[in-house]
Amino acid sequence: MTPDTVAARSDVRAGAQPGARFDVDRVRADFPILSRTVHGRPLVYLDNAATTQKPQVVLDAILSYYTGINANVHRGVHELSERATAAYEGARERVRAFFNAASTHEIVFTRNATEGINLVAQSFARPLLAPGDEILVSAMEHHSNIVPWQMACAAAGARLAVAPIDDRGELMLDELERRLTPRTRLLAITHMSNALGTVTPVRDIVRLAHAGGVPVLVDASQAAYHMRVDVRDLGCDFLVATGHKLYGPTGIGVLYGREARLEAMPPFLGGGDMIASVSFEGSTWNTLPYKFEAGTPHMAGAIGLHAALDYIDAIGFDRIAAHEAELLAAATAALADIPGVRLIGTARQKGSIVSFVMDGVHPHDIGTIVDREGIAIRTGHHCAQPVMERFGVPATARASLAMYNTVAEVEALARALRRVREVFA
Repeated sequence: MTPDTVAARSDVRAGAQPGARFDVDRVRADFPILSRTVHGRPLVYLDNAATTQKPQVVLDAILSYYTGINANVHRGVHELSERATAAYEGARERVRAFFNAASTHEIVFTRNATEGINLVAQSFARPLLAPGDEILVSAMEHHSNIVPWQMACAAAGARLAVAPIDDRGELMLDELERRLTPRTRLLAITHMSNALGTVTPVRDIVRLAHAGGVPVLVDASQAAYHMRVDVRDLGCDFLVATGHKLYGPTGIGVLYGREARLEAMPPFLGGGDMIASVSFEGSTWNTLPYKFEAGTPHMAGAIGLHAALDYIDAIGFDRIAAHEAELLAAATAALADIPGVRLIGTARQKGSIVSFVMDGVHPHDIGTIVDREGIAIRTGHHCAQPVMERFGVPATARASLAMYNTVAEVEALARALRRVREVFA
């Protein structure tokens, strides 16, 4: 199979037909790892906020690249290089369409969302910042949307401002608006919290920020595999996403930036392919988006991501969202019935994440015990220590649900948590 045939095959495997019932069993059959066992029990994978599993079509796309057209891109005139270049740029066009960007000039491949945020922090924000200026974030951000801004602020004598969240884990829009001042140079906001599941009203936030002339970066790492993310509808200036949470490979991410913004920014990294010319006296830069893609890119990753986006679209976000809403409702109800369990994050607009604590039991003990039942959940601070501090807990246990999870798996988690309760009674 060549990368060109991946899209059609993914449609067959997903059994996707417009308006058809969501067939979770058929979807699960597309993911080889879901058939394995852990500790002698069927795997129940509920750690999707950390990374999702990969459908066979993504694995096939990567294998077909390495076995059929492996070559470097943008440089060679031979057949393999030309085919690899076409597949790599085809992936860029697929990402553009997925996020509805206006041009492929606005799509930069990165290693992950973190690298995209660092790129904007150093190439866009850092040159703008002066002592006393501010970068505004929310109190629910994970570390990758905090630390890069802290580094840029520290280098310029600027400061990081924080918009608070309430006890449900919802962003306090009036407080955010109050913190948008003439000194604010950029607002960086998550679309969906990895620790709470909160979905933020990004369109309203962008409108508020732009009213004050403040550009906005959206971290869509979590949101992008649960819901349609349309950069032109949101109106944002920048958006980042990561391939491995989009059912794609690790090591590939996406930075969307408005073309005018990216055009005005200096390169982030120097090296091959990001230059137009080089001499010992100086160098000039390549056009967009290559100006920001120094060195040999992750061709197999981009091609695998192409297959993953085809797969998601073949199933359809409407059906994915409806299925995940059913799972979230089931998980919320099941945990509410377990004595001593308290949810952390109860926003009215929420994705399929349940983060919780259990009286008298450390989250790590919860994770270890349910793992013996074959159930993979996340425990810890989820790279969001300020969120834990906001809710007065050192850590939580987190079950994060994806399109291939089932209500039966949610019930298995609830039974395992009741056993945890019995052990620590």
